[in-house]
Amino acid sequence: MTTIIWPKQFSPVEDAENIKKACQGWGTDEKAIISILGHRNLFQRKLVRLAFQEIYHQDLLQQLKCELSGNLERAISLWTLDPADRDAVLANETLQKSDPDYRVIIEIACIRSPEDLLAVKRAYKFRYKHSLEEDLASFTTADIRKLLVGVTSAYRYDGDEFDETVAQSEASTLHQEIHGKAFNNEEVIRILSTRSQAQLNATFNIYKDIYGHSINKGFPGGDYFSTLRTVIRCIRDPKKYFAKVLRSAINLEETNEDALSRVIVTRAEKDLKDIKELYLKRNNISVDEAVAREWSGD
Repeated sequence: MTTIIWPKQFSPVEDAENIKKACQGWGTDEKAIISILGHRNLFQRKLVRLAFQEIYHQDLLQQLKCELSGNLERAISLWTLDPADRDAVLANETLQKSDPDYRVIIEIACIRSPEDLLAVKRAYKFRYKHSLEEDLASFTTADIRKLLVGVTSAYRYDGDEFDETVAQSEASTLHQEIHGKAFNNEEVIRILSTRSQAQLNATFNIYKDIYGHSINKGFPGGDYFSTLRTVIRCIRDPKKYFAKVLRSAINLEETNEDALSRVIVTRAEKDLKDIKELYLKRNNISVDEAVAREWSGD
């Protein structure tokens, strides 16, 4: 007779107690913390955090910050946060840097759903007492400011329908405004910050049909056009974009730990499986192997 071994029942109280035990005594048992939080979904992690607060009258995140350090502390803390709060923290962190990574803002503004983006902006305002758009305007300048504030302020239509006539017209407008003698970013920003993903992809497809190359080809140099290219890539094919971010982060002489952990943590419960498959297909090595080769320890 075959004995059926049922999976252990999830208990947020037990998880909270075991995390507390891992933080006591000489040294922290990082592996125990990883084995618990690394195998809990969003809803379960929220319950563990609530249980920890109720039992010990302490925020679990504060406990983790005291016990862990470096890349592990950052990854575990981001993983434990609610997604909207996590994105708010990521956005604020990048804006505080002397050389901000605008990809963080663009990923949040152009890849998250309209409702998710709204939740991020609410979380940001609650946490930092001013709006994300306000901080973007304060920490950026010129055309980059207009572009980032524009895409962040949007509440796009989230369906699959699109208007082919509009796509035809705006493909022509984008080509004229980007490659014309008198560059005009107002129309470019209007189109990219107000149209739905489906509408923009229809426009990008028609653009390629008419002009024989993708819209990103032949951009002039400079920070603004680099930022514009990232916006288009995030809207065009988010999974392909994230696979490229992972490849760039891993292949640098010094691995970009922030980008690597950001993609893995924010996409783990979304589409990381698809991103990993695309990464393997394009790089002949799995993300798991690449990360294990570049990183060590916890």
